[in-house]
Amino acid sequence: MKVGALREVAEGEARVAVTPSSAAHLKKLGHEVLVEQGAGSRAGFSDDEYRAAGVEVLPTAAALTEAVDVLAKVRAPTDAELNRMHEGQTLISYITPASNPELLEAARARGVTTIAMDMVPRISRAQKMDALSSMANIAGYRAVIEAAANFGRFFTGQVTAAGKVPPAKVLVVGAGVAGLAAIGTATSLGAQVYAFDVRPEVAEQIESMGASFVYLDFAGAAQDGAATGGYAAPSSPEFQAKQLEKFRELAPQMDIVITTALIPGRPAPKLWTADMVAAMKPGSVIVDLAAERGGNCELTVADEKIVTENGVTIIGYTDFPSRMGAQASELYANNIRHFLSDLTPAKDGVINQNMDDDVIRGATVTHAGDVTFPPPPPKVQAIAVQKPKDKPKELTAAEKRAAEITAFKAQTRSQVTLIAIGAVLMLLVGLTAPASFLSHFIVFVLAVFIGFQVIWNVSHSLHTPLMAITNAISSIIILGALMQIGSGSALVVILAALSVLMAGINIFGGFLVTRRMLAMFQKS
Repeated sequence: MKVGALREVAEGEARVAVTPSSAAHLKKLGHEVLVEQGAGSRAGFSDDEYRAAGVEVLPTAAALTEAVDVLAKVRAPTDAELNRMHEGQTLISYITPASNPELLEAARARGVTTIAMDMVPRISRAQKMDALSSMANIAGYRAVIEAAANFGRFFTGQVTAAGKVPPAKVLVVGAGVAGLAAIGTATSLGAQVYAFDVRPEVAEQIESMGASFVYLDFAGAAQDGAATGGYAAPSSPEFQAKQLEKFRELAPQMDIVITTALIPGRPAPKLWTADMVAAMKPGSVIVDLAAERGGNCELTVADEKIVTENGVTIIGYTDFPSRMGAQASELYANNIRHFLSDLTPAKDGVINQNMDDDVIRGATVTHAGDVTFPPPPPKVQAIAVQKPKDKPKELTAAEKRAAEITAFKAQTRSQVTLIAIGAVLMLLVGLTAPASFLSHFIVFVLAVFIGFQVIWNVSHSLHTPLMAITNAISSIIILGALMQIGSGSALVVILAALSVLMAGINIFGGFLVTRRMLAMFQKS
């Protein structure tokens, strides 16, 4: 089939749904690829690059729409774009179906199969098609860059001849994909990063990235963790009040605040109020990634940057991914080509709209003359962080002591049993074996016992458990070999030398592998 990408008509939109590199993958699926003239120019992809990739470039949107079977876009289609489509065609783009019922009805009436890239279910198999996550990742990164450009001071702390510069303090509200991207970027720039999320189970993930998790002193049943699809669930009113109280406490200390809190199908919750803005220091910056849905900050103006009376800059841009058009286009185009890969399982260029497939069914909002939104829940579990297990009950001192005595008695019984069995076996061996064998056998048993104790008590702090054990075994082998290497027998000397060589390779190789593993986690 023929797959085509239109030039986006929305003002300021620099992304394109098909790039020269993704077109090569689409051709491998058996599809022909077409683009409208100038479709990728704002993202840095010239028409000549498309032609070099084997893509046909058509002069107008009307000609492209008429020629293709599958039309790929970034933004939801305008009335004019949809009216050019005909029955049997497939449209792939952002749709926002919950707030666009008129668009769904118009697509249904024209017999168009509509696939919403913003409705791809958040299940493991669909991660490669998750356009929301791809764009949120870019938005989180770009939010920090915009904040740095407007902050006017260093992110990292410095000690110079002219004086000491403290690090910038950054608060990220919401630790979803965008929030984690913002945390990683701000941390890499040297800022002192704090992060808050209504899901306490993400605290470890936040802290592993070098940020500090902001805990609330809240005893009530606040959160339900992740809701369906891996998003945060709405908070209770009591929790929201406690949350705002904490933010008011933090506001005077923060230089930069990045808010990312959104729940699909709902207006953005107001988390940063006017009094918090008033409490911030002059020169501080707020970047509101929820501006398109009303904003998390009470003073946010969508698509604008404003400066308050007390000198706080509030950035409400809604086009963060588009401000990195080339990167955003590559990621979005990859999401689409992965989706088309599922739609073309035979790689023969024929679309198979399998409505029994969780991913295809979840993203399809109109098909065969019907509106298929909302979809049924996916048959497989959505991606969500596991809820933390309940903490064990705290024991009193007497209960702890009783438990320790019980464990000690059980361990003693086990050890006495093993000693008794060992004594019986030694007695049986002594009754049947010669005295010379028995003396060597006792040495062997003691060596095994000591070796076992040495090996299993090696610390794994700088190794994987398997590597620590193999290194310990190799160390014992080397000690034994060194004791035999001075033997008068040539055969024993050769075997001992070979043992030293092979065990040495294992030990030093283990340390080299460990060094490389540790280097992966070090900042360059």
